[in-house]
Amino acid sequence: MRILFTGGGTGGHFYPIIAIAEALNKIVDEEKILKSELYYMSTEPYDKQALFENNIKFVQVNAGKLRIYPSIKNITDMFKTATGCMEAIFKIFALYPDVVFGKGGFASFPALFAAKILRIPVVIHESDSAPGRVNKWASKFAKRIAISFPEAIDSFPKNKTAWTGQPVRRDIARGVKEGAHEYFGFDQNIPVILILGGSQGAQKINNALIDALPALLPNFQIIHQVGPKNLEDITQTANVIIANNEFKKRYKPIGFLNPLGIKMAAGAANIVVSRAGSTIFEIAGWGVPAIIIPFDKSNGDHSRKNAYTYARSGAGEVIEETNLSPNLLVAEIEKLVGDSVKIEAMKKAALSFARPDAANTIAREIINIALKHEQ
Repeated sequence: MRILFTGGGTGGHFYPIIAIAEALNKIVDEEKILKSELYYMSTEPYDKQALFENNIKFVQVNAGKLRIYPSIKNITDMFKTATGCMEAIFKIFALYPDVVFGKGGFASFPALFAAKILRIPVVIHESDSAPGRVNKWASKFAKRIAISFPEAIDSFPKNKTAWTGQPVRRDIARGVKEGAHEYFGFDQNIPVILILGGSQGAQKINNALIDALPALLPNFQIIHQVGPKNLEDITQTANVIIANNEFKKRYKPIGFLNPLGIKMAAGAANIVVSRAGSTIFEIAGWGVPAIIIPFDKSNGDHSRKNAYTYARSGAGEVIEETNLSPNLLVAEIEKLVGDSVKIEAMKKAALSFARPDAANTIAREIINIALKHEQ
């Protein structure tokens, strides 16, 4: 049984694939199903360690982006995509997987195109409430479609679409409270704010948080995932702003939180401030109240739609990016932490929003389709 995964070059596309691979490997091992071979086709491996740990072989293919704004690169990238489609046809024909699973994003197009040409069954998953262009196109020939937000069902054929939720890796699905404060050198009696800007960091959130530090540090401890590329600049700027602040040790800027760091941060956090991507589902599983800051410009306005869908569940509040300022960020954090009744209600709403069996549900459907294709 051969399964080929494909997705764009962001953590939001890559790590749900890892979650499904974890579940798939577990099912195959426990139920003694025929040996599985897993592959990941994209422009780059993204996280070589995660691929290695899950016995996934990387297959490189060329792909170009189609940007939502005018750019000469849209023309040159068309040739990249055309080349990638030809590469994918030959490489997938050589592997001939039983199922191709697509997570969306520009880098998934060549593999999905090849699967269509070669008549290989396709399963796709859409993380956003408004579908991306590649998944919208692939839905026309996909055998099964999984969605994270129930609102997305209106964009896909209902007879082959299932609301599964978002696959989340096992090792970050729950926060760890024991030892969490000690891990960051924090005081257990002071509230902790966890700032997540996504795997690449978020410049506007980073800037607002840095300017808000003098007002926040007297009352809060802060774990700030800034993005690996931003760590040096953010650290230097913060050191200037809080150089003489008696509470400066309460601020912990981190380039990227590894799985252990994420679990500890989730266990320590009283509130999470985050973008509106797939991280929402991780936060929901942790049962931590959230302030969500969507991108003001995103394909199909999916970021804002994701944020308000989550807010309607009662698990989070929304700050529009255009309204984001240090003062507003401080005010929203203080308002939430000061309302213990609302905090408890948001925790319960978050856990209700999470769908912890998503990866297992999708993995089982992939296996079922693969076994039928083998016959």
